[in-house]
Amino acid sequence: MITKTVLDELAEKYDKSDFIESDPISTAHKYGKPEEVEVIGFIASLFAYGSRKVFIPKLNTLFTLMGKSPVDYLKKGDFSNLAGFNYRFAKEEDVIAILKVLSKLYNSGETLGSLFKYGYKTTGTILGTFKVVTDYFYSNAEHAGEGFYFMLANPNKGGAMKRMNMYLRWMVRKSEVDFGIWDFIPKRELLIPLDVHVARISREMGLLTRKSNDFKAVLELTNNLKQFDPDDPVKYDFAIYGLGINR
Repeated sequence: MITKTVLDELAEKYDKSDFIESDPISTAHKYGKPEEVEVIGFIASLFAYGSRKVFIPKLNTLFTLMGKSPVDYLKKGDFSNLAGFNYRFAKEEDVIAILKVLSKLYNSGETLGSLFKYGYKTTGTILGTFKVVTDYFYSNAEHAGEGFYFMLANPNKGGAMKRMNMYLRWMVRKSEVDFGIWDFIPKRELLIPLDVHVARISREMGLLTRKSNDFKAVLELTNNLKQFDPDDPVKYDFAIYGLGINR
């Protein structure tokens, strides 16, 4: 297994603003207000699959269409300027279905922060929080297709929930990369955002033995990373990813 010293050095090297540009979090760093950051970050995380060279420009196009204030755009509820907008599995109606649920949430006086906070306070777990959040979206969605449910993965199916875990990392941790605007979830409770790339490198490091890239693998890897830093295990996410892409 890789040593703490090596992993800490990698975390120090890659958890830097220099590496933001090629990461989906770059889109949220263009906004200054926390209420805008949490909206942009959430949408960006949902689109974070496939090639970064493809989905980051797609996100930039979407956020340009949403204007200077994404929250105001959501509250107005007019998404007619998104006609024809799509990305891979997500068709126009899927994107608009997500935005309509967000519109309802923000027009009710609540926010993504308050929704996630309610989920965590009532369930006490990250997985339980994801279930509360996805249940809210599923129960309020209109005309949602397969792309909607692909972007908002069902936590009951045992998948890694990579994009949701990544979003929480952005919102909870505070670093040059992560925003740290939510204080209701301890960073020690965060789970590693696991994709094929991170899973492969983690196995090579001896940090992961499970063969399936599922939620059990997420728990195994996170628990192993807690041996190196029990208070902030997810700080090694960028370290693992950065090591792989720079080999």
